[in-house]
Amino acid sequence: MELRRTETGFALYKEKEVIGHCTLHPAAQGAALAALAIDPAWRRKGYGSYLLKEVLRSFGGYDREAATVFTAPLPADCAEMAFWAKFGFAAEGPQLVRRRTPDLTAVKFVQDFLAARLVHPRLCVDATCGNGGDTAFLCRLTAPEGRVLGFDIQPEAIASTRARLEQAGVPAGQYALHCDSHAHLLQYVQPGTADAVMFNFGWLPGADHAVFSTADSSIPALEAALQAVRPGGVVSAILYSGAVIGTDEKQAVLAWLRALPLKDFTVLVCDFANWAETAPLPCFILKK
Repeated sequence: MELRRTETGFALYKEKEVIGHCTLHPAAQGAALAALAIDPAWRRKGYGSYLLKEVLRSFGGYDREAATVFTAPLPADCAEMAFWAKFGFAAEGPQLVRRRTPDLTAVKFVQDFLAARLVHPRLCVDATCGNGGDTAFLCRLTAPEGRVLGFDIQPEAIASTRARLEQAGVPAGQYALHCDSHAHLLQYVQPGTADAVMFNFGWLPGADHAVFSTADSSIPALEAALQAVRPGGVVSAILYSGAVIGTDEKQAVLAWLRALPLKDFTVLVCDFANWAETAPLPCFILKK
């Protein structure tokens, strides 16, 4: 089975035979589907579901961080309506509409907070590069004249981050990546010079979950970050807990945060009240 782009949308092939097609018009955030059909001989075998899933996927319909809107003509009968409903389409006036609002993740929440608070930052630090999501965000935030430093103890994280930045076209002179512990960041950053330091604790997504951060290194790194940021700067941290990593790091860091002196820092712990207790926990330290 193969899905091919056509001038008007997509064609679904089984071996060399076209068994289905979708006609559509791409939109800024999604697409307007004009028709979707499977050859009668191949119906009720899952090919229609496959075709619609791939069309939605091709235009960001399953991207958790993208807002999308898809439309389609109203179906002729209840059975066809049930098919579209499985994929989130509902009748709105003379057509079917599928709307998706981006999920608010802990990572997105932290990034939005920093973007709103920092004005023309010149130096930012991603203390836990992972796969480079926060590093790329900081590069956008500091562009064009700022600089970003990234740290991770796992070489594969540094490689993944570098590849992501190169793919995004970030100039090599805008960032420096260090395969080193974030506890050593003061060896690379002068005290009081960073606008922000970001931490996303836990493990490297897609890698061995047996390798994860612990309070033994996380708290010294946070202490170094407080020295690295300027007055008015921000240290952010996302804390995790769960069956694999337990709760030790999360509880130790929370205790450390609550003990910071109010005359020097304002500490925010942003709990998602109706999420699970093991949900990621965004925290901010605002340096006075």
